[in-house]
Amino acid sequence: MFRNRSLPSRLLGIAAALGLAVGLSLQAAPRAAAAPAAATQAATPAATPQTTGSLTQITNFGANPTGLLMHLYVPNSVRAHPPILLALHGCQGTGPYLYSSTDFGSLADRYGFLVVYPSTNPSGSCWDVSSDQALTRNGGSDPVGLRSMITYTEQHYGGNADAVYVTGQSSGGMMTNVMLADYPDVFKAGAAFMGVPYHCFHTGSVRGWNADCAQGRVSMTPQQWGGLVRNTGYPGYTGPRPRVQLWHGTADTILSHNNLGEEIKEWTDVLGVSRAPSATDTPTANWNRTRYDNGAGTTQVEAYSIAGAGHQLPVRGTAMAAEAIRFMGLDAAPTGGGTTGALHAVGAGKCLTAVNNATPGTQQQIHGCDGGAAQTWTRTASNQLTVTVGGSTLCLDAGGKGTTDGTKVVVWSCNGQANQQWRLNANGTVTGVQSGLCLDVAGLGTADGTPVQLWSCSGGRNQQWTLG
Repeated sequence: MFRNRSLPSRLLGIAAALGLAVGLSLQAAPRAAAAPAAATQAATPAATPQTTGSLTQITNFGANPTGLLMHLYVPNSVRAHPPILLALHGCQGTGPYLYSSTDFGSLADRYGFLVVYPSTNPSGSCWDVSSDQALTRNGGSDPVGLRSMITYTEQHYGGNADAVYVTGQSSGGMMTNVMLADYPDVFKAGAAFMGVPYHCFHTGSVRGWNADCAQGRVSMTPQQWGGLVRNTGYPGYTGPRPRVQLWHGTADTILSHNNLGEEIKEWTDVLGVSRAPSATDTPTANWNRTRYDNGAGTTQVEAYSIAGAGHQLPVRGTAMAAEAIRFMGLDAAPTGGGTTGALHAVGAGKCLTAVNNATPGTQQQIHGCDGGAAQTWTRTASNQLTVTVGGSTLCLDAGGKGTTDGTKVVVWSCNGQANQQWRLNANGTVTGVQSGLCLDVAGLGTADGTPVQLWSCSGGRNQQWTLG
């Protein structure tokens, strides 16, 4: 039987049972289940992110059956027709608290997107992820108000309706899964931190507590999970589905790590990809990542199991939020625009060069910069790096779709796959979307003809690049 206690009171009970040591850990790291006092303390000037724009409360934004509050972050450097990120707090949090305790605002400054920070009503309550109304499109409750916020942002701030994304932590991670199921036509992708599968928390009551789900005792087949999304979230919908990124700590005592596996079952089934990972790696110590690609090599589901982590994701000051932004594509160049110029290897003082007349399969090298066509690269809106030599345009490519240190970086016919997609990061690195590895001048070389490869990111100057 499910216990229908409210989620806030249940979380408080768990926190009390865990004792003082755990209580101290809750205050040491921003987290969804932090008490209101801790949230207030976290919002002091010392904790406020170094952002340049403004966080503004907006009222009268449309249909809002549960009286949600809306704050919108608009960076000073907002791009034209900007993407929109819906960022959802956890239990006992608020939208402004999530703004002050995570890196999404500063990332919006860097990449020029808008962030909607909603707050539940009553303040500090959990999102409704358990009622029948919430678990179906336009059924009522919190999801309707959240959808209204997105529409308002599109209509009044020029937000791009074709570039809407959602993320959240704890109860907000649960609601991320709900919004992706209820509104698959609205969102392009989502990143759920410490959530549970869509419909796992169902009790039939508003903000009910489902102990079996929280403790990881609900397990179904991929087809059963997927059927709930297809038949309950948006019955009859046959269009494209948003890509999904999932995060969970192995030591989470609030929402069991078992839920990560159930989420993977659900979304791989919905997105029609195999549950056998296409790739497995450890991009950072204790981060165990699995990827699930479609036939074209594009990752549809990406999961991070964080060894030893409790209920405290994403951790501010780490790359967690940035990895969510990367997965969703919010760090991409603006649609319709790009950057063209030489790709300079900072450490060597040389330029990336398409040698051998840009013959497909040829490993790339560095050479003295001469401004020629073989050294003129274009970053496209789809994250490719292209070069045109002799009337033929080719893409920078991780040879053989390699994801290991030493993979050759070559040019190849452009095919849109993830091994031809690159991130130009604010720290000067260029990383492969498929591998997460850095574009690297082999052996710290500086001589003409030194080959370029993929290698684990080290922060070395042989992995620093500038374009233009």
